[in-house]
Amino acid sequence: MNRYIFIFELESEKRFIVAQDRIRVFVEDGCWSFVGRLGGQQDLSLGEGCDAVRYAVSIAAHELGHAIGLFHTQSRYDRDRYITLYSYNVKPDWLDQFTKQSMATNNNYGIPYDWGGIMHYGATSATGNGEPTMVPTDTKYIETLGSPFVSFYELDMVNKHYKCHDKCPAAKSAKCKMDGFPHPRDCSRCICPSGYGGRLCDERPPGCGRVLKATAEYQTLTDVIGDRSAGTRAREDFKICNYWIEAPQGSRIEVKLVSFTAGVANDGCPYAGVEIKTHRDHKLTGYRMCAPEDAGVTFMSHSNIVPIITYNRMYETKTVLQYRFGVLSLKNISQKKNPIRFHRNNTQYFSWWRLRRFRRHGTEDYSAHLAPRRHGNEDHTAHLVLKLL
Repeated sequence: MNRYIFIFELESEKRFIVAQDRIRVFVEDGCWSFVGRLGGQQDLSLGEGCDAVRYAVSIAAHELGHAIGLFHTQSRYDRDRYITLYSYNVKPDWLDQFTKQSMATNNNYGIPYDWGGIMHYGATSATGNGEPTMVPTDTKYIETLGSPFVSFYELDMVNKHYKCHDKCPAAKSAKCKMDGFPHPRDCSRCICPSGYGGRLCDERPPGCGRVLKATAEYQTLTDVIGDRSAGTRAREDFKICNYWIEAPQGSRIEVKLVSFTAGVANDGCPYAGVEIKTHRDHKLTGYRMCAPEDAGVTFMSHSNIVPIITYNRMYETKTVLQYRFGVLSLKNISQKKNPIRFHRNNTQYFSWWRLRRFRRHGTEDYSAHLAPRRHGNEDHTAHLVLKLL
């Protein structure tokens, strides 16, 4: 359990110590937690199966997120602007996991909706009929829902709620780039959005990957990552590579997914995938994809740097991308979306990538409302291993 606690402790001012107000982690039926501090001893269950390698760290981190005050993302009061909820596809005894909060109960601290956080359910989570329970308004995010990673905005919200940012006066703290913020336990360095690193968030993160220079003609990036000998056994830890595609100042970058290895597609891309960050908002999780059917999906950046993050915790996967700069109009690039088919009941069906098994456990939205409420026995098929990018 200590390594699970470390995930939130690592990137905030909060430390988990034994005290009168404390969390008791124990084994009961399912994986669940109350939302926010109750006072005194507070229970958090990690029952049978919660520590399975296919879920591992992400379930524990998700439940700890509840304990420190985070709701499900899909329960935010403003969620209807970002997802379409198909409640008639949800198992009746799971509907409370999708209850929309009000502005009175849900303080998001001005932080925008992020489809890529660990507190967000997958598109088919809690389905009672195999059909999707929710679809993002930006359908290119369909595979991002159900993420195995804590998002930068979730870390930012926790730090804001507990006033950790106040530990670092602006005059004496690191001047973070790319919308990072000073680390509350070491104000001389920054906590960075995914895809950015270094003390000031102005460098490519260390490790595999490299800086690529875009030209006016298509160039190709081929990334191979993973363990060739692993078979279908999932590891706890991700291998992660970070690339930067750079272009001249004032230009934009077009990125097209050419191909991706078959066999790992699932809600949230929990085993392997590629994240492409083209938004103007550097803090927002990028688009994650992990299916061969994504081939041809094209993105246009809002700046002259595009971080590309590949990750894997199973057998070897290959990502092939093409990129170039100089295309300045979105009208000139393909707007192909993920392969979503509409049935007679107007429900999206993902024939190549629907979940066939569901395990129960707990989850909720990253809104730092501290009302005591128990959440558990939720559908977390897509919430797997968590490591901070």
